[in-house]
Amino acid sequence: MTTLIKTADFIESVCDAIQYISYYHPRDFLKAMKHAYDIEQNPSAKNAIAQILVNSKMCAIGKRPLCQDTGAVTCFVKIGMDVRFEGDMTIQEMVDEGTRRAYCYETNPLRKSILTDPLGKRINTKDNTPTVVHIEMVHGDKVEVAIASKGGGSENKTHMRMLNPSDSVVDYVLSEIPHMGAGWCPPGIIGIGVGGTPEKSAILAKEALNDPIDIQELIARGPKNAEEELRLELYD
Repeated sequence: MTTLIKTADFIESVCDAIQYISYYHPRDFLKAMKHAYDIEQNPSAKNAIAQILVNSKMCAIGKRPLCQDTGAVTCFVKIGMDVRFEGDMTIQEMVDEGTRRAYCYETNPLRKSILTDPLGKRINTKDNTPTVVHIEMVHGDKVEVAIASKGGGSENKTHMRMLNPSDSVVDYVLSEIPHMGAGWCPPGIIGIGVGGTPEKSAILAKEALNDPIDIQELIARGPKNAEEELRLELYD
């Protein structure tokens, strides 16, 4: 059975999602920050974590952006094979329109950071478009949309290396993190993509940032595969 997705509904969902994530931290992030606060020994670091948690509560209550850098929109769209979209707009055009409405929202306007002609005059597009959209066709009759508004500071800390099969992923990651400084606005989540071609590994790393923060649960139950063993080694 074919599912019809209305253009207006898709655009509105993208707009609502971007507004939502502008002032709400995910529950798993807040839980991890509370755990970090409880075990932190350094007074300055403990105070910094407390400020983040207080800021998070204020933004949730006031529905105001968590950070002055409201990011560039990255959107992962999984489209079921039995889905049909109403109208003639492409997925890119619909995501861009939802982003445009979200960033120009009257009661909670967000900072627009996207430029056109990056090698030329570098003119602000005034609506934070175009967005970065990744599309995947899957089985089924539903559409799944995962959206992140990721700040430029963290993007600037992106690193890529072609490793030999005998090289250690852990050693490489640990060699890069100490040089990141504060420009990526810690506390951060490290996304790692391994395998495929360079552009595929970069997409895997970006998509990994949307995974649940469940390291404490993983520590409690222990690793079940090589990937989880790698996560624990990096955490230690």
